[in-house]
Amino acid sequence: QVHLAESGGGLVQPGGSLRLSCAFSGSIFSLYDMGWYRQAPGKQRELVASISSGGIVDVADSAKGRFTISRDISKSALYLQMDRLGPEDTAVYYCHARSTYSGREYWGQGTQVTAAS
Repeated sequence: QVHLAESGGGLVQPGGSLRLSCAFSGSIFSLYDMGWYRQAPGKQRELVASISSGGIVDVADSAKGRFTISRDISKSALYLQMDRLGPEDTAVYYCHARSTYSGREYWGQGTQVTAAS
């Protein structure tokens, strides 16, 4: 059973930075497409950035130039470096994994990110 555990959220002033981490366990990390999603109050969950099992990166327009997704296969870890955060980035951020052989999807519990003065 795949387990995802996010960390690194918190309160930051507008213009600041945070780095989210997602620890993956229970299967072979390199066989999964990984991503970061976020959900703000009253809004639908949306994709922020993704990295395929083959290493192809995709970033939402709202995050381009500010957020960087990366992974460390040796540590089974996924990261999201967030720079120049603004109030519009305030949301719960979720780690997501999709198996490339079964298509099964998994979610972490989420970590709160708040950008406010």
